[in-house]
Amino acid sequence: MSNQRITGFILLMIFIFTGCGNESKKTEKKSSMVISDTTALYGYSKKFLEKYTETIELSSGNSAILIVPAWQGRVMTSTAEGDRGFSFGWINHQLIFSGQLQKHINAFGGEERLWLGPEGGQYSIFFPQGSKFTYENWQTPALIDTEPFEVVEKSGTSVLFRKDASLTNYSGFKFDLRIERRVSIVSPEKIPQLSSINLKGLNCVAYSSENTLINTGKEEWKKESGLLSIWMLGMFTPSPSVVVVIPVKEGDEELIGPKVNDNYFGKISSDRLKVVGNHIFFRADGKSRGKIGIPPLRAAGVMGSYDSENNILNLLFCDVPEGEIDYVNSAWELQENPYSGDAYNSYNDGPLEDGSQMGPFYELETSSPAAKLKPGGSITHSQITVHLTGAKEKLNIVAEKILGVDLETISSIFN
Repeated sequence: MSNQRITGFILLMIFIFTGCGNESKKTEKKSSMVISDTTALYGYSKKFLEKYTETIELSSGNSAILIVPAWQGRVMTSTAEGDRGFSFGWINHQLIFSGQLQKHINAFGGEERLWLGPEGGQYSIFFPQGSKFTYENWQTPALIDTEPFEVVEKSGTSVLFRKDASLTNYSGFKFDLRIERRVSIVSPEKIPQLSSINLKGLNCVAYSSENTLINTGKEEWKKESGLLSIWMLGMFTPSPSVVVVIPVKEGDEELIGPKVNDNYFGKISSDRLKVVGNHIFFRADGKSRGKIGIPPLRAAGVMGSYDSENNILNLLFCDVPEGEIDYVNSAWELQENPYSGDAYNSYNDGPLEDGSQMGPFYELETSSPAAKLKPGGSITHSQITVHLTGAKEKLNIVAEKILGVDLETISSIFN
């Protein structure tokens, strides 16, 4: 590590222990969690981000989410228990503190960010036309990396962002587009999947996002010239006990595809990925790089994760349009079928071959179908993120109802 990086890290540690020690007066009830690491607190995350960029906080009681317009209106983190509650989103403190932009991607973090696909293939928007599909040529478009989104309207519980832009894909087709993104904090009682569950005694934060892609150009977006998709990615803090759980629909593999695709970065070993009946279990400890995908006809409308160490249940609701099978393929190669992509994904970060690592973090991801749009046409991709903490027996009721599996099974699946 260079002297400059060492000095920066020391200054960051000084900031951690001196700048974020005040308890918020906003939190009225005592947190149910004992958090010894100050950096894991929402209040720390809020003060840290406010020091380096403009933030927007949406809140309802002790629930709150923190959004950064400069980073495409991404939700950086959230809390179910006020400033002294757990900070659910993973934040790249070192990169943000440095103030320096990176070449290929600026992984600021954030538990819900908007990207566009595809990443690889002949219709990629991450590789220049004619280049080889190697990391040296891979470049995240500034539109979804460093460019800010405009705040169109804002209230205490909702904010609408907008961005006009153009992108050219690997095959040379130019997309003129507009992105509209609305993020709202919502009451769990207004979430259909949770409305029949007694959440009394649990701490909860829930928010929705409606993400719309509009063709503002004069040309129709067609399969033969390449299509875009809305791609939502959430970065979360891993621990040795985090397990991602994805229920999948039953059906013939020849008709609706495999239950899980783990060919993204090479096959994943059985000590990290298990298929039990119609449930996919994926270890999310941030120690081994791997990615899984769920085909659209297998997606059951929800995915989640459970951190037994911190007793946190995370849920991500996202309905897949009935019968839609054209999803962009992000494989780094010229593809035989560029519309054979997945609807859901989960990624576990880990060291690269040279020992470096971006995180550690893990991700829960969803994608829209490929956007076949005439001029003026649009597609909207919506999802709801929920974080729950509290008594394990109450969390267990939610897990069994929503994910179809109990917490003990999740916690012990890789033992």
